[in-house]
Amino acid sequence: MNAVDERERRWRLVLGREARCSSGLGTADQGMDGALEALYNRGDGSGDGRGGRAERSAGLGGSAPRVARWLGDIREYFPSSVVQVMQKDAMDRLGLHQLLLEPEMMEAVEPDVHLVGTLLSLNRVMPDQARESARAVVRGVVEDLERRVAQKTRSLVQGAIDRSARTHRPRRVADIDWNATIRRNLAHYLPEHNTIVPQTLVGYGRRSRGVQKDVVLAIDQSGSMASSVVYASVFGAVLASMKTLRTSLVVFDTSVVDLTEQLTDPVEVLFGTQLGGGTHINKAIAYCQGLISRPNDSVFVLISDLYEGGVRAEMLRRVAAMQAAGVQVVVLLALSDEGAPFYDRQNASALAEMGVPAFACTPDAFPELMAAAIQGQPLTSWVEKHQDA
Repeated sequence: MNAVDERERRWRLVLGREARCSSGLGTADQGMDGALEALYNRGDGSGDGRGGRAERSAGLGGSAPRVARWLGDIREYFPSSVVQVMQKDAMDRLGLHQLLLEPEMMEAVEPDVHLVGTLLSLNRVMPDQARESARAVVRGVVEDLERRVAQKTRSLVQGAIDRSARTHRPRRVADIDWNATIRRNLAHYLPEHNTIVPQTLVGYGRRSRGVQKDVVLAIDQSGSMASSVVYASVFGAVLASMKTLRTSLVVFDTSVVDLTEQLTDPVEVLFGTQLGGGTHINKAIAYCQGLISRPNDSVFVLISDLYEGGVRAEMLRRVAAMQAAGVQVVVLLALSDEGAPFYDRQNASALAEMGVPAFACTPDAFPELMAAAIQGQPLTSWVEKHQDA
């Protein structure tokens, strides 16, 4: 196929069946066109993704078997990244949430974080059989996320803990970090003796088996935070597996639920959340304050869009009090790849004025953020550096 024919073919698939294509479509292209037609060329004229003419009558209808076949088709014709976009569009445009309650649908979907968020929002209304299928889908996504983030998170965070425990008076020879000590004393090299005379020793508290830092994650479980809840639960489980950290996880809407005891299984954490509802951030912060017994060795991470349904002034006072006591406070407007398009800008500005920047963080950057927070680095500088990158 020459370049002109290929361009014509692509435009035909974009514009739909009413567009002309001199060479016609092959069998595979016809299947692809049918899958696009079913989603984007609806009879009510709302399918403006490929022209949106009102006379077109394609659609998925309300049949679970038909939708399941369609899901299988798009997985055959499109790459995984495109499949996930089309699934999300099907949820938004055609209202297929209810069909996800049927077990046969669970076997047809392409699992991703957005689908997990949808399933969690339907958790309370799922039939038992559908819930088991949904749990299997969620577990697959969670285990994949854990595999991708665990090693980097443990490495960076443990390294930060080691560095934060630096001492210039190591008690034992075994506690000396010789590489760092040599670098520190290069100016004292004696060439005639081919040696370095160390005037300053550098050691780390690496051999301590006790808890060195406390981490408290507070997650807003309102509906708009679904992806953040998924990622935060996975990261919480990874942090909880580190013996040098004491990790607590709290989820909240208008009520506050402590899920720390379930952190060993992030799937249980996710099914313990209730996406949707109002938001009382102040109440959640008050609870988290009670979990912090060592302010100078604690990191508090609030993940929320900052739309406060409680007492705003008291919320800000609590954050200021935590910061003044020595707690490293981190406020994430989102922990996802989508950014944070909707958040309370007034509250974010008020926090920034207190020296607590509120910003969105991608999952890839979260381990580095936690390492910086554990080391007590100024987060404003970290944010600027991260955004520049």
